[in-house]
Amino acid sequence: MTSSESGRGLLMVSPPLVYALLLLAVPLGAIVLFSFWTQDFMTVDTTLTLNNYRELAEKPIYGALLGRSVYVSACVTVVTVIAAYPVAYFVSFHVRPARKSLWLFLITIPFWTSYLIRVFLWKVILGYNGVVNSGLINAGLIEEPLTFILYNVNAVIIALAHAFAPFAILPIFVALEKIDRSLLEASQDLGESKLMTFLRVTLPLSVPGVVAAVLIVFIPTIGDYVTPELMGGAGGKLVANMIQTQFLALNNAPLGAALAVVAMLSVTAISLVLILLNRRWLRGRT
Repeated sequence: MTSSESGRGLLMVSPPLVYALLLLAVPLGAIVLFSFWTQDFMTVDTTLTLNNYRELAEKPIYGALLGRSVYVSACVTVVTVIAAYPVAYFVSFHVRPARKSLWLFLITIPFWTSYLIRVFLWKVILGYNGVVNSGLINAGLIEEPLTFILYNVNAVIIALAHAFAPFAILPIFVALEKIDRSLLEASQDLGESKLMTFLRVTLPLSVPGVVAAVLIVFIPTIGDYVTPELMGGAGGKLVANMIQTQFLALNNAPLGAALAVVAMLSVTAISLVLILLNRRWLRGRT
């Protein structure tokens, strides 16, 4: 019976496993293999070499792009999580249980529209004659349109923070919902104020949700291509834009593959550090 149950379980797991291998593992393996090849215009040399990685290490532009990508992703993550926590806290603690589903539904409304459309809308809002500049000029707060809010890193951070806000709100909300409310009542019964109860009970218990939000926002934003391409200008390009340039514009796919591998390894290392810090935090709390 056990073997038959194991067989049925294996049969059920096989389709998604094959799907994951074909659409994830195989392309990833191809990228890794391609990164050890070289290309001269349309000719690809399949001889294994480390020349691509050596070039990435020797030319500072690639390190600068990767560093800028990490910086932008870190800024987006910090802004998004700080803005998302109060929203998640409000929905969890101050909204009646019967209306929480409605609030979560409203939070997901931005997903109803195309991501590309939302980016273009931010261009309209932050543009030279956009909503922000026009409003500030009409209010008499500025005399000339602000130029630092579009076609630079600042615009990329603003657009990405808005786009990934729901991804940060939901895991924090789930972590807050799991907190036993009797612990908060006990804290206040023992003489703690509401602020200290939040700092010493609510916030520490919600750290796993915050870490999940950080990972969910940080990992995809470091490889985002559309937003930097449309809103970053010359000084707002990130590592994904350089990968696209190597593949399509410069006909050097192996170098682009090597840059993609380095970017993935960097994201993996940073994510593992965050996960280990979270585990150490949880052990310290127990």
